[in-house]
Amino acid sequence: MSTWSGTVIWWQVYPLGFLGAEEHALPAGSPVRHRLPGLLSWLDYLVELGCNGLALNPVFASESHGYDIVDHFAIDSRLGDDADIDQLIAACHDRGIRVLFDGVFNHVGRAFPGFVDVLANRQDSEWAGWFDIDWAAEGYDGFGYRNFEGHGSLVALDHDSPAVADYVASVMTHWLDRGVDGWRLDAAYAVPLDFWRAVTDRVRIRHPDAWFVGEVIQGDFADWVKQGGLDSVTQYELWKSIWSSLNDGNFFELAWTLGRHAAFARDFVPLTFVGNHDVTRIASKLSDPRHLGHALVVLFTMPGVPSIYYGDEQGFVGVKEDREGGDDAVRQAFPDDPEELATVGAPIYRLHQQLIGLRRREAWLTSARIEVVTKTNEQLHVLARGNQGQAIVVLLNIADDGYKFPGAGPGELLLGSEGSPTGDGAEVGARVAVNGHGWAILRSAG
Repeated sequence: MSTWSGTVIWWQVYPLGFLGAEEHALPAGSPVRHRLPGLLSWLDYLVELGCNGLALNPVFASESHGYDIVDHFAIDSRLGDDADIDQLIAACHDRGIRVLFDGVFNHVGRAFPGFVDVLANRQDSEWAGWFDIDWAAEGYDGFGYRNFEGHGSLVALDHDSPAVADYVASVMTHWLDRGVDGWRLDAAYAVPLDFWRAVTDRVRIRHPDAWFVGEVIQGDFADWVKQGGLDSVTQYELWKSIWSSLNDGNFFELAWTLGRHAAFARDFVPLTFVGNHDVTRIASKLSDPRHLGHALVVLFTMPGVPSIYYGDEQGFVGVKEDREGGDDAVRQAFPDDPEELATVGAPIYRLHQQLIGLRRREAWLTSARIEVVTKTNEQLHVLARGNQGQAIVVLLNIADDGYKFPGAGPGELLLGSEGSPTGDGAEVGARVAVNGHGWAILRSAG
């Protein structure tokens, strides 16, 4: 793991949506829309929130939503140009903010020059080996090709091709040379592990401190680290378990997932989140808004590298739908300046600040060892320990009535929901009461 990634808390931004860019690529010859400088006014907001990392979804030239890339070396003209991105990276680094780029290397858009050449010259194209093509198959173009999960507009690259490996390594190196600190690898689960290993090993020769996190949905997450050469993967299991256990009143699910999470965290530090650009916003996902704090407590007290999706810290709502354009509702535009945000989100923003502040003070939590002490359908008690004797207790109660957690105290209350907790004594083994739909974080005495 890179030397800096264990101290980063990311603020993830989908630039095309955040900056209100056009839905499709600009016509050829159109002037560049210099929107990226609009992010500059949000960097102090990011820092005040408590974050020190800006994770950007695709900024490269694409046909529409950013994941149908046509040139990995060019900034999308709907967002700006090289000077704009250089200015943004420099401004981030001036404030101590790390920058993460989104690397879409499983597939490209149909307008990618290499595929355009294949369409024109078929088997005679010098690019034919870049793609997994079945010339005998029937298809829209007179032949078949592998795509990304049935989307014909996303042409899959052939990762057995040395030329593809050379290209991906050169793209990564190019932007790391310009100051980017790491890469989120889109659809990493769809790419062979040996490809990731070969490419990242090459890139690390020049940039040994770069951080690589793969988008992985399920499976043995550790394989992408041990065999694929990545530093981390996205912890979708924990994301799902957080909201579904809260909605179903079933902390046995979360307890089981935390057991797997603890095992993963012994091998690497996962990227943790309760929202991102591909899922329904957490404020819309939870059936009871009183449990948003519980979800955030898990995010900021469990081992991992936390990431906050822009707008979640303001309580933005949005439901992802399984249709074309179904992501638009969770990729909203932000105002030009933080002062223009509605005040209704201020309490949620403040809660994020408080929990991030706790995480900063207890930085050892990034690689903590965790143990589920008590679990019922509606109550959960987790103990987190550090390597130098640190320990905190996390108490969650989603029942209507208060609950006394056996063996949770004594301990210093670090943070809690309104009115929680109260203790019934200072002796070892004291039962700590947490109000209905409340939570508490205590420093453990032992």
